[in-house]
Amino acid sequence: MGGAGGQAGGRCGSSLLLSGSGRGCTEGSAGPAPGAGRLAEGGKEAGGRDRSQGRTYAPALGFLGSRAERSRRAAQRRSADSGAAGAGGGGGGEAAGKEEEGESRSRPASMGRLAPRPLLLALLSLALCHGRVVKVPAGTLVRVVGTELVIPCNVSDYDGPSEQNFDWTFSSSGSSFVELASTWEVGFPAQLYRERLQRGEILLRRTANDAVELHIKNVQPSDQGHYKCSTPSTDATVQGNYEDTVQVKVLADALHVVPGVRPPPSLSLREGEPFELRCVTSTASPLHTHLALLWELHRGPVHRPVVALTHQGRFHPGPGYEQRYHSGDVRLDTVGSDAYRLSVSRALSADQGSYKCVISEWIAEQGNWQEIQEKAVEVATVVIQPTVLRAAVARNVSVAEGKELDLSCNITTDRVDDVRPEVTWYFSRTPDSTVPASHVLARLDRDSLVHSSPHIALSHMDARSYHLLVRDVSKENSGYYFCHVALWTPGHNRSWYKVAEATSAPASVGVTWLEPNYQVYLNASRVPEFSDDPTALECRVVDMKSVEASVRFTVSWYYRVHRRSDDVVPNELLAVMDGDWTLRYGERSKHRAQDGEFIFSKEHMDTFNFRIQRTTEEDRGNYFCVVSAWTRQQNNSWVKSKDVFSKPVSIFWPSEDSVLVVKARQPKPFFAAGNTFEMTCKVSSKNIKSPRYSVLITAEKPVGDLSSPNETKYIISLDQDSVVKLENWTDASRVDGVVLEKVQEDEFRYRMYQTQVSDAGLYRCMVTAWSPVGGSLWREAATSLSNPIEIDFQTSGPIFNASVHSDTPSVIRGDLIKLFCIVTVEGAVLDPDDMAFDVSWFAVHSFGLDKAPVLLSSLDRKGIVTTAQRDWKSNLSLERLSVLEFLLQVHGSEDQDFGNYYCSVTPWVKSPTGSWQKEAEIHSKPIFITVKMDVLNAFKYPLLIGVGLSTVIGLLSCLIGYCSAHWCCKKEVQETRRERRRLMSMEMD
Repeated sequence: MGGAGGQAGGRCGSSLLLSGSGRGCTEGSAGPAPGAGRLAEGGKEAGGRDRSQGRTYAPALGFLGSRAERSRRAAQRRSADSGAAGAGGGGGGEAAGKEEEGESRSRPASMGRLAPRPLLLALLSLALCHGRVVKVPAGTLVRVVGTELVIPCNVSDYDGPSEQNFDWTFSSSGSSFVELASTWEVGFPAQLYRERLQRGEILLRRTANDAVELHIKNVQPSDQGHYKCSTPSTDATVQGNYEDTVQVKVLADALHVVPGVRPPPSLSLREGEPFELRCVTSTASPLHTHLALLWELHRGPVHRPVVALTHQGRFHPGPGYEQRYHSGDVRLDTVGSDAYRLSVSRALSADQGSYKCVISEWIAEQGNWQEIQEKAVEVATVVIQPTVLRAAVARNVSVAEGKELDLSCNITTDRVDDVRPEVTWYFSRTPDSTVPASHVLARLDRDSLVHSSPHIALSHMDARSYHLLVRDVSKENSGYYFCHVALWTPGHNRSWYKVAEATSAPASVGVTWLEPNYQVYLNASRVPEFSDDPTALECRVVDMKSVEASVRFTVSWYYRVHRRSDDVVPNELLAVMDGDWTLRYGERSKHRAQDGEFIFSKEHMDTFNFRIQRTTEEDRGNYFCVVSAWTRQQNNSWVKSKDVFSKPVSIFWPSEDSVLVVKARQPKPFFAAGNTFEMTCKVSSKNIKSPRYSVLITAEKPVGDLSSPNETKYIISLDQDSVVKLENWTDASRVDGVVLEKVQEDEFRYRMYQTQVSDAGLYRCMVTAWSPVGGSLWREAATSLSNPIEIDFQTSGPIFNASVHSDTPSVIRGDLIKLFCIVTVEGAVLDPDDMAFDVSWFAVHSFGLDKAPVLLSSLDRKGIVTTAQRDWKSNLSLERLSVLEFLLQVHGSEDQDFGNYYCSVTPWVKSPTGSWQKEAEIHSKPIFITVKMDVLNAFKYPLLIGVGLSTVIGLLSCLIGYCSAHWCCKKEVQETRRERRRLMSMEMD
């Protein structure tokens, strides 16, 4: 048993000790120690540290029961220890030595020498040992006889679900402790303290599961000493500190506080009068203490701090007294060496109550301040007599509109000293003067300065009567008027304090008002007969009665759709004018009014006009106006008082479709190429107001022209202002060859000089009728197209054909492609000098003709070549080989050059008059060009490169193999050398 016990090692995270510090973890046994009790939950052994001694110890587990139980368990533990030692015998010497070594580790540092440990091991011990620590306030607690002592105690790092038990012991000298109180054991306290516990002078108050407070009421000198708070533990190993001690000093009561006057007087004051209170205090404490003073005002259960002087000599005003303290109205002074004076220069109603002087004594212990006692004494009772103040205004007043309202506010007060009144007049719609909607009309401040609007005056006939004068009253002045009076008295440092205030009963004011009487008449001064005609409406106020100068008129314009049925149609607002002449547009007229089509104006005070610059069919309907009467208020605002409607006026005209007819004719029906073509267009219209015409000449190619069938071109135009413009006339040589002029207002003439065969087609006049809108604006009324006039040349001239030929329809990439465009002439024989051609080459890069042709190059009749830009590398050249033969060459052909190629030829023939006539454009049939790839040339270089690389790699492989066989794989064969001996004859042997 002894050997086994000696070999077993205990743990506390780590069995290391912090040398020289007196703090660390003790070694426990692997199994339960003899006689050690264990909780039902299986906790650790108890362990703790005496904080005041600074040592590590193993507390007795007897804290878990009564003293008899602890004695019994100690006897069992000693008998078990002696039995274990006897069982060990002589062979247990080694175990005993180890056990002794273990005991030496659990002893305090003063009882044995500890081997020095490195700092790293000490830090590791602190990191691994997390035991519980009992804490009480550090330092020394000082209390005065008769006060209450409170000592808190708590356990850190306690996470148990149940309440922790605490034991308190006391020692007057610090050596032997006497049981004082326990949270768990009823019979724990000594006989000396049981009576005080029963009387409640000593009690324990638990504040948490791991915290408790020791309360000692009416501290006595015998209570001075050391108080130890300890907690039982069932931990398996000793971890942490399980008790802590605090020292308490008890001083005699040497603090005296008395009021300045005995008995405490009762002061009766009026608001604004000064008063002073004194408090005398002294102390004869043997220690160096400091005094703190606080003046408190008691009004029933409410305690309000006035001003305080802290134990560090700092002044602090109470809440609500900051402004009065900084202004000097409330002061705290010292009188002599033991008196404190509270001075109030101007008493307020809030200063009424009982004043107490609270003195607290403080001591500095180890840098911390402790309040050791506090005493309070009632100094005086202050009663503030309220100031009598009343305000009265006449109850019911009636005044006519436009007249003056005069109200008087009479003040009654018992103050005759230096007080200044502040008078404020209020206006409200309701008789309740407390509503926040009350409006301030005028105010007379305590400096006799009046604050009011221009039409309101405030004056005072004497010190007790104040008059309110409202000029030019209106309906808006009907309501309730209040007079509010406040009395102010001067304070310290030019400050002012309100001593009383009162509000009069509401005065009901009624304003009699005469409604203006008038009629409204609407007249249409201009009625449209056609669409786009102007419309003018005049709205006039007539038969005005009882209309004063403070009334102004505004107008609102409305529109209603005209319908023959009896359906109800809503009115649409066009425009409305406010009392300040602000004009607001309705949704129907907003955009047209901004564009200037709708004009609203006011000609005179009683006349309003509405004008539509261009009346449309959508504007047809009924119109009426509403005239509003506005009355001016005192604040120069305007209030609407009456609306009068006019009778509606109908704006309507019968709508008929506009008719426009254009007839074209040709004075000279037969002419030849090179002559002048003339066409006149006659215009007639109906249901179009003051029309003006614009003419556009169009040309439509004959149906037989396959290149662009039925294509209409715009040649020349003339607008309604007689401005001529060339539209799509692209013949640069005949810029002045077309003329369009106005013969009459309804007749126009078109001429085309030096006509050519390419001018053949159908010509028409497109005429548009315009109606004036207003000013220089025009509106399109109708458009019509004339009958066609055909230009057809009856000639027996030559017929031109074009064809494409190529000797190389299939080429290899990179070869030259040659394409010939050959023009043939049939019919009349022409001199080569009388012929010229515009040649253009096109290509469709696809197997079919499903894509759009691409222009390659062109050559005009003057020999100028134009080539289009392309994305690949092949080049183009175009040349004229003869008068009728043209060559297109593609140099360095690419794969993209394949496709269908054709040429377009425009012949030019010189007429007998010497002018060149442009013939119809002709196209050749396409020819397909194929671009092939040269297989031999394509694979020649890759084959040569492959053969060369293969040869080089083979030779290199042979060289590497030879070198490897010659140098790396050579073996030396050691042959046995034979001895050469001659044969000897047998006889010699």
